[in-house]
Formats: sequence, C-alpha cells, structure tokens
Amino acid sequence: MCRLTVPEGSGGWRGALVLALLLASGAAIAQKASGPGIYSCVDDRGNRITSDRPIAECVAKEQRVLNKDGSLKGVRPPTLTAEERAEQEARDRKEAEARAAQADAVRRDRNLKARYPNEDMHNKAREAALDSVRLAIRNSELRLKDLVAERKPLMDEAEFYVGRTMPLKLRQQIDANDAATDAQKAAMLNQQSELVRINKIYDIELERLRRLWSGALPGSLGPTERVAGPASAPAR
Repeated sequence: MCRLTVPEGSGGWRGALVLALLLASGAAIAQKASGPGIYSCVDDRGNRITSDRPIAECVAKEQRVLNKDGSLKGVRPPTLTAEERAEQEARDRKEAEARAAQADAVRRDRNLKARYPNEDMHNKAREAALDSVRLAIRNSELRLKDLVAERKPLMDEAEFYVGRTMPLKLRQQIDANDAATDAQKAAMLNQQSELVRINKIYDIELERLRRLWSGALPGSLGPTERVAGPASAPAR
C-alpha cells in the first residue's frame, strides 16, 4: 500500500496544491501497480504467447490473465463470431427450456401424488369422471327412444300418400326426426369414445402414480403421455 505524507508547515493554498499532487501521484502509482494484467495463451501451433494486452492470435481461445506476481487474476473467454454467438444462444435457450420442462415435470408429479395419495382415491376420481359421460349416454338412449316413438305416427300417416305428393309439413316433420336421430347417434359415438379416452388418461396416471408411490422421485419418470381428446375434456 502506498503511504502519503504531507510536509509539516504547509498551509493555505500551497498545502492544498501539494496534497492534491501527492494524491494524484499515489493514484497513478497504485493504478500502474495493479494494471490490467498479463495475458497468456497457447496458439494453434502450440506456442505460448504472453502480452500486456489481449492476444489477437488467441481471439478464439481462452486467455489466462495473470497478476504481476504470476498468480491467476482471471480468465478471458474466447471471442465468438456472429455465427458462434447464435449457436451459443440457441444452446442456452435449449438448456433453459430443458430446465423449465424438468421443473414442470417435478411440479406435475408432486401435484399428482398430493391429489391421489393412494389408489382408492384415484379409482374414485376415475368413476366420478366416467359417471358424467355415462349419464350423457343414458340421456341419448332415452332421446333415441322418444324419437322412434315420434317417428311411428309420422310414418303411418306417410303411408296414405304412397304414389302421391306428401304434404310439406309432414315431410318437414319426418326430415326433422331423421336429423335429430342422426345427431343423437353421433353424440353417442362421441360419448363412447370419451369413455375410452378417460379410462386411458386414468390408466396412464395410475401407472405413473404406482411408481411414485414406490419411491420414484418427482420429475424422474420422463414426460407424461398425452391423450388426445376434445377441447371440453376435463383438465388433468
């Protein structure tokens, strides 16, 4: 450390001037002593190069920055080209996405295990989800029976017009009955598919839960298999 001493008896503006000069001199000495450091690297030919400034021959290499006593002060990373920077940024984004996906997997597994601490609770949730679809299927079946009953008198009346022009109102009623019947049949097919989809979701969950219940760490089981379904399907 540089020590500064002010001469005795110096006063007034002369003393202030002397003090300012001494302080400036001390700062310059301290800055020179610390300096930017000594740069060192090995070039492509295996030659070690040392300089008091960044080495152009090693711009694509890591350069060690040393103190005056030879101790390591720091490391200057390689200077990347525009293409290399783009590649590095892409790698960084990919790594960040992977970390986020892993954190999300851990969160999902923890939430799943907290929601279903045992298989009995998971089975109850499955049955509750299936019951709503089963109810919709029963309602569709009842509606189809009603449509069949509504159609019979219409068709009986239509028999009087065989070979003749059927009244417009009767034709419209039969067409409406046909359209409603087709719609209910399509709804029942979708509902049957929904039963299969829900069971598939709970089967996948149960397999994962059994591994978590057995001690597997959250996030260690890989991504959860997705089951395609309608946008209105219950979220898991």
